[in-house]
Amino acid sequence: MVMLLISIATVQIGSSIAKDLYSAAQPLTVAWLRLGAAALILGAVTRPRLTGRSASDWGWVAGYGACMAAMNVTFYFAIERIPVGMAVTLEFLGPLGVSVALSRRFRDLLWVGLAALGVALLGFSPGVLDPVGVAWALAAGALWAGYILLAGPTGRRWAGVDGVAVAFGIGFAGVTPLMLVAGAFPAPSPHVWLVGAAVGLFSSVVPYGIEMGVMRRIEPRIFGILMSLEPAVAALAALILLGETLRPVELVAMGCVVAASIGVVRSARRQPVADPEAGADDDA
Repeated sequence: MVMLLISIATVQIGSSIAKDLYSAAQPLTVAWLRLGAAALILGAVTRPRLTGRSASDWGWVAGYGACMAAMNVTFYFAIERIPVGMAVTLEFLGPLGVSVALSRRFRDLLWVGLAALGVALLGFSPGVLDPVGVAWALAAGALWAGYILLAGPTGRRWAGVDGVAVAFGIGFAGVTPLMLVAGAFPAPSPHVWLVGAAVGLFSSVVPYGIEMGVMRRIEPRIFGILMSLEPAVAALAALILLGETLRPVELVAMGCVVAASIGVVRSARRQPVADPEAGADDDA
């Protein structure tokens, strides 16, 4: 459990480090550096088998990698405009929606209502968040939902973390043309490149390494509840590293989303696991 909390913390510390780098690099640049660092490190460690793969294998991992890359890019655009804690809160609506969509309990609709109430509070409160940043965060949440649904089929075709390593490589390759169009390649600054690599290490490599081991030993329900704490951890990391504070209404909204996520996870403990091939997969 301690290791999983460390994993959650490293992801959110990585997000704050990424935002701090915006003074020297564009969000697209930071996302590209994160994807590249993760692809390089995970590829070197796992050495995934690439030969003898079917078109189906490549199709699933390509979709998985595209979702992963787009999710990173949209999230980084979001935190450029809104606090990290709020971006993670809004992004979390994606996996929450997947959990509820796969649920067979009417009670879970009440949890969705609680999350919706929290988001509504943001819309009707004074000092509204930047709407463009909110839109980017919601887009990241939708892509996170797609990423979750693609994780299972990809994992069944690519052993261990091979699929993740290949997906990062595909995502990195897919974002590279956007870098050319946007003229966003990082300057030859050791600071930018090293911090970008650190973002990839903190936000991707370390969490995946920890979670793959933890999920074999921890009850899925506990795993889900702890992961539901990510918005709060993100806000705390941003407060410490960036000095970002949240208004009371934003803290209430975050609390609603976290409580809804925990509620959905707890109510799912007695439900049969849905068939992944029918479109239901748990996120790694």
